[in-house]
Amino acid sequence: MKPCVTVSLVGEARGGPFIFWDDLAGACASAQELGFAAIELFPPSAAAVDQPLLRELLAKHQLRLASLGTGAGWVKHKLTLTSNHPETRNRALDFIKRMMDVAANFEAAVIVGSMQGRFDQEVSRSAALNHLGAALTSLADYAKEKKVVLLYEHLNRYETNLLNRIEEVVPFLAPFNGRVKILADLFHMGIEEANLADALRLGGSLIGHVHLADSNRRPAGLGHTDFSPIFKALREISYEGFVSAEALPYPDSFTAARLTIEAFRKHAAP
Repeated sequence: MKPCVTVSLVGEARGGPFIFWDDLAGACASAQELGFAAIELFPPSAAAVDQPLLRELLAKHQLRLASLGTGAGWVKHKLTLTSNHPETRNRALDFIKRMMDVAANFEAAVIVGSMQGRFDQEVSRSAALNHLGAALTSLADYAKEKKVVLLYEHLNRYETNLLNRIEEVVPFLAPFNGRVKILADLFHMGIEEANLADALRLGGSLIGHVHLADSNRRPAGLGHTDFSPIFKALREISYEGFVSAEALPYPDSFTAARLTIEAFRKHAAP
């Protein structure tokens, strides 16, 4: 397992659960100082990523780009993969595919989370799930072409009403034969799962990325989540990917990052 930390460049998401904000260079410097292996970047769009600068900063601070988040597609542009309007769904697909174009240049994964949308009066649950399945099929094909990993993040019931638990996600992703991996966010899972460790075991080899936050979405150690059985389960499923701090920058960004890396080192070791 490798420690990672989130960096958001999306102004519309300010106040959300990201450790570092706005200052990419400063975030990379802090990540290296604290011992993180990678950053997870949330840009406003693919076009907004200054790739030469990002490559320079990653090399300077001996970091990898673990993944690109696509949340701005919803927060900033109001795009979802399950919209009742085909034009909106197509724009959402294009938004994510352009992120994949960038990710391919850094051997990074791409996350589909809030852009999955939800069902409502305009679109039924079955129709929304059909739209989501069709979108993931298209994205999985493109991910294979670009040689990037596609991550599907199931959210809690307050953010989507489609798929909320790993026991629902595993059969939904089964037809993709491992081409779409699960992003297991411990905050969302803490709301929905009866037992986080058992849920991770159920996910098994489909677990492709982990978001680390405590029960209150503050950094690990500032809530009531017991991380020992969670990391034990990750070791049992031979998880070797990134564990990324996606938590509120409490009490400040640097302290939140420091608390996260301390928790990671405490629990990730055998």
